[in-house]
Amino acid sequence: MARQLLPVGLEFVETAPVRLAFTREISASPEVVFRALAEDVPGWAEWFTAVKLARPLHDGARREIRLKGGTRFLETVLAAKEPEVYAYRVDVTNAPGARALVEEWRLVPVGTGTRVRWTLAADGPAAFRFGLTLARAGLGRAFRDAVTSLDRRLTAR
Repeated sequence: MARQLLPVGLEFVETAPVRLAFTREISASPEVVFRALAEDVPGWAEWFTAVKLARPLHDGARREIRLKGGTRFLETVLAAKEPEVYAYRVDVTNAPGARALVEEWRLVPVGTGTRVRWTLAADGPAAFRFGLTLARAGLGRAFRDAVTSLDRRLTAR
């Protein structure tokens, strides 16, 4: 069953009860990474193994995401400031527990490459928040694998 989440803004990244942040440096430039995140939304399924389908909606203002295993998200893009930040809020999901979710991708130049920082900001009941903190290692691994795969994809072009 689809559930409507709270319509939080970008400031939620700083104020959420649970904030998990992961960082990795890659060789692709911030401009190239930003385009892969914000403009090639269908490409997410090629480099982020958990993503089964990703498609932009409403000229890129919204996104539909389907994960392997059946979880679905309808999202609103909160920030798309090239080449620094790409962020979106989950508006509707079939995942249990969440009251609010925002994901932010920050891109910082490092030499000729990029430091990528992904922050997952969330709120929900205590059991949901505790579960997310337990999932930290797995989420970190998924992020590292995805960004490494993205870098390989971008540098192979």
